[in-house]
Amino acid sequence: MAENILISKGNKSEKYESLLPQIKALIAGETNLVANLANISAVLKQTFGWFWVGFYLVDSKEELVLGPFQGELACTRIRLNKGVCGTAWATEKTIIVADVDAFPGHIACSSASKSEIVVPVFKNGHITMVLDVDSDHHDDFDNVDQQYLEKLATIISEIC
Repeated sequence: MAENILISKGNKSEKYESLLPQIKALIAGETNLVANLANISAVLKQTFGWFWVGFYLVDSKEELVLGPFQGELACTRIRLNKGVCGTAWATEKTIIVADVDAFPGHIACSSASKSEIVVPVFKNGHITMVLDVDSDHHDDFDNVDQQYLEKLATIISEIC
């Protein structure tokens, strides 16, 4: 397990290209899911300076429950089809929200959150969790984030 992360000083794509292999090395050999998700959350927050980064784990057919995260206090449970996380889970698709106040049914765990991306993590064709990233800036996420965070979700699916 590598315990040092070198943060690229390039553009967003270059940062992701540098970061993904380092995350693989960080979690290699560690079998504890909580430890791995906690470190992944920390690395993403450290690298990109986002407001909140974390995971919501499928707890039942109707609810996600808060998992490891970095950031302010968070909502503990989110129902299927509720908020951005519950909608991404229900639709089985990544959702990018440029302005969370414009998203119908957005769950405001913090009023400081302005934009969000939620990426489902699949295992054997079923969603096991979602990666939730919030920014305190509007329109902070784009297709580059989607592309690389979906690659990260594939890496995560190999450990869960």
